Amino acid sequence: MLQTSNYSLVLSLQFLLLSYDLFVNSFSELLRAAPVIQLVLFIIQDIAVLFNIIIIFLMFFNTFVFQAGLVNLLFHKFKGTIILTAVYFALSISLHVWVMNLRWKNSNRFVWTDGLQTLFVFQRLAAVLYCYFYKRTAVRLGDPRFYQDSLWLRKKFMQVQRERSTDPSTGGAPSPGSVCTAH
Repeated sequence: MLQTSNYSLVLSLQFLLLSYDLFVNSFSELLRAAPVIQLVLFIIQDIAVLFNIIIIFLMFFNTFVFQAGLVNLLFHKFKGTIILTAVYFALSISLHVWVMNLRWKNSNRFVWTDGLQTLFVFQRLAAVLYCYFYKRTAVRLGDPRFYQDSLWLRKKFMQVQRERSTDPSTGGAPSPGSVCTAH
């Protein structure tokens, strides 16, 4: 179970990484004249997003729901955040590579192609959604229901078992790794 002090520390780290992401998205264009500094900021930003992805998955693995074998329930509940984070990560890397390729040799010139501008808008739009959904997921994962046995979890477990037993494709047999063997 995730202890309150550990959860506070993890949540603070996540918010710190999100704040850095927001900072770089807001002010990186001001460093256009210093491409090396901008490159370092972009690399750290991408690593911060990657760390946030790792932290969310570690929080998933730490839940009782995951340990009970209801991985699909967790991923179904948070699939929007997972997909959006992956899309945002891909858009960020694409934008950073494109910006650095266009501006590396001539950083004093103001270069904005139509494609770069479109990618910039989509990346910034995805950044807003990423911050909102990521924060919501991080806070929701602090719910004690995810870290202890409960009636809600037992009902979900029984519902999954019923669905598996009536599914003709499995022949009533559970799929490998889907049933909890430890209580």
